[in-house]
Amino acid sequence: MDVIYGMNISRRTPTDLREVIFFDSLDQEATGRLPKPFTLRWWQARKADIVGHVALDVPISGRVEARGFAHRMPAFDRILNVPDLYRSAARHFRHTGRFLTVTIPNPPAIMHWTYPLPIRLKGARNIYTIHDLVPLRLPYTTLDNKNYHFKLLRKIARQADAVCTVSEASRSEILSFFPDVSDRVHNTYQSFQPALLPGNSHGLDSLPEIAGLFGLQTGRFFLFFGSLEPKKNLGRLIEAYLMARTECPLVIVGAMAWKSETELRFLATGLANGRVRQLEYLPTPLLMALIRGARAVLFPSLSEGFGLPVLEALSFGTPVLTSREGALPEVAGPAALFVDAYDTSSITAGIEEMDRNDALRVRLGESGPLQAACFNMTRYEERLRKMYEAVL
Repeated sequence: MDVIYGMNISRRTPTDLREVIFFDSLDQEATGRLPKPFTLRWWQARKADIVGHVALDVPISGRVEARGFAHRMPAFDRILNVPDLYRSAARHFRHTGRFLTVTIPNPPAIMHWTYPLPIRLKGARNIYTIHDLVPLRLPYTTLDNKNYHFKLLRKIARQADAVCTVSEASRSEILSFFPDVSDRVHNTYQSFQPALLPGNSHGLDSLPEIAGLFGLQTGRFFLFFGSLEPKKNLGRLIEAYLMARTECPLVIVGAMAWKSETELRFLATGLANGRVRQLEYLPTPLLMALIRGARAVLFPSLSEGFGLPVLEALSFGTPVLTSREGALPEVAGPAALFVDAYDTSSITAGIEEMDRNDALRVRLGESGPLQAACFNMTRYEERLRKMYEAVL
């Protein structure tokens, strides 16, 4: 398996130094300066945009201590890099409406771009994953340039060898905008495998740490985790929670993606009265422990292409409250309590029901892992295999 990065590793960098620069850049955003117009570097970049960019090998020799990045590195046979690839591709597409071509030695039969990018790999069948159409269906919930996003997805629909998506809901949304791609859209869903977590303990060993670090009692707090952005419906969730008659605090784990005055107002109220606690980041074992220890996970999102937090909670047998929007009914099946994402009173009633109904929580806790098994890694790999075979 080849993995292509777009780090600022100069083509003049000695081979033995590429590995060093690679790991030095792995935790940083690309901030390299763009060449000044009409300089030699600028002309070289424009030529590469036209004739194609050649990826350079980043040999991983083991001389750099990389164990700290083990959780972030995908499985790979080769690491390749094209300097400033993703910014260059976006700029090229904005100016020309064309995809940037990348060339690598001995290209694979299939290049699977796991995000919609204006790039194609020469000599390979190019597949693009489109997780959802939130920027087009709920344009007020994202900061994407809607004109650029629409043109990019339209171009992918026209020339991709296949489009991968992650739910039947997303497949329907894609076809509602781009019906001509119907015979090339494949739904593989997503997966979650808790057995691969560090320590293989599902977070159980961290439960005492949760009590010690955060003063939380197992089964006595509600949990929301994920990116804090408008489509997550956090404003209504916090408002509904503050109206609910419950003594269990609401713990929110996630960084603010972009701010909404409504969400901030209710969040500030909850933080001030101590009923809401916010944690911006947690290591994976601690987050998994929080999920396992929660009374329930609350996730009444306005739209989800898949809804991985719901699957993660189901896998651990944690009761889930969610909405019927997007792919959430597909993922949760009969193993969740559903509420109306747009109705605060419905969310409040759902929270109170989840808090008081012990039998409901037991039933959902037992059915969660059974529902999660529908999306286990074996089934996911089989769906991927069928898609790749169809493309070849």
